[in-house]
Amino acid sequence: MPKKGKEKNTKNKSKHTKLMNRKLNKQREEKLTRQKRLKELVKKHNELKNEKES
Repeated sequence: MPKKGKEKNTKNKSKHTKLMNRKLNKQREEKLTRQKRLKELVKKHNELKNEKES
């Protein structure tokens, strides 16, 4: 027989998923910013290298 009353533990589960989604989004954003920064550094380095060669 199903239990009577409100569903068990749904409040905690929803809070947990909310916090985990926040954490994952933050990690994705940090990864993207790190990639952008590295691309800019590599581009700058290549430009300096090309200037020295010519």
